[in-house]
Amino acid sequence: MYRITFSCEGEIYQMCARSVGQSGLWGFIEVADPVFGTSSSVVVDPSEEKLKAKFDGVTRFHVPMHAVQRVDEVTESDPAVIRPSEGGKVSTLPIYTQPPVKG
Repeated sequence: MYRITFSCEGEIYQMCARSVGQSGLWGFIEVADPVFGTSSSVVVDPSEEKLKAKFDGVTRFHVPMHAVQRVDEVTESDPAVIRPSEGGKVSTLPIYTQPPVKG
């Protein structure tokens, strides 16, 4: 299981998935089988519910490589979280527009 943190639409998303790897699309990371907390808990986290609704029915999605901030291998699923971007404290890596030349 993996916990992936990435920026999307001006917010920081942190969620768990069963599989994370290099995508067949150049410059993207593939995230498959997102995992969310159990719905049996009494307390409802609005950010996790927003992510559940956003990724409802999604089995695999692709995140631009420069948007990924961190990938951790974990033993248990953490609650999914959406945080506001911290105004300039998080910087993205440079974007390369051309693939490497094969020699």
